[in-house]
Amino acid sequence: MDARASRRSTVSSQPRLQAHPDDEALVAGGVLAQHAASGARTGVVTATWAPDSHRAVELAHSVRALGAGSPRMLGYADARIPESAPGRARLVDAPLEEVIGRIVGHLREVRPDIVITHDPYGQLTGHPDHVHTHRVTLLAAHAAGLEHLYPGTGDPWQPAAVYLATHPHSGVGELGTQLARAGKQVLSVPDDRVHAIADVRPWSPRTWSAILAHRSEVARERALPGILSRLPVGVRDQIISTEYYTRIDLAPSTRGLTTLTT
Repeated sequence: MDARASRRSTVSSQPRLQAHPDDEALVAGGVLAQHAASGARTGVVTATWAPDSHRAVELAHSVRALGAGSPRMLGYADARIPESAPGRARLVDAPLEEVIGRIVGHLREVRPDIVITHDPYGQLTGHPDHVHTHRVTLLAAHAAGLEHLYPGTGDPWQPAAVYLATHPHSGVGELGTQLARAGKQVLSVPDDRVHAIADVRPWSPRTWSAILAHRSEVARERALPGILSRLPVGVRDQIISTEYYTRIDLAPSTRGLTTLTT
């Protein structure tokens, strides 16, 4: 889909704003593959790790498996791995205006209908980069539609909605058990905070191929790709076959309200 195509198109444009290489496959791989297969223009913007690192190579292979084009990398350092981007600030330490402005530039270039990012908890484990990516993505999604903010980054474009990848209490299941065994916290949301449940079983093989592309993470015992790789196939497929999202609407209301109301 052309980047200038309007929201009236039957095929939407969708980017994923994420903290680390592998997030695209672990928490939105099925939806990305599904949309790409339908002809939608999908893409991935990753906040951390240097573009010349081994994780960048793995990311490119993963994104290709999902049909999401070429990844875009902001190149900040991981909060817990400073050597992930030598000489660069950690994402959590970088100037807020700088990070938001760069994301706004990507949004105005791609002109997406929807944006996917992490939920406020940072999705189950609460990694600080996930939490911060949630914050800056929401700010950027709002700012991208306002003409006087971040001039020089392109014409204004307002995405219709941001979808926050999350897990409801009732949907944590075996994944939560495995994370707890690895000593990780499990942060889920009340079930009524989930607005979309995506059954992505038909695209699970692509999702698993994308996860396996992150070979350095598969080799790590406590990393989620490594945890998934050691599970029985049936259990693993069950975990990656459903994705959960909270929707935040951004498009202006047309109800013509003149006072605050519920």
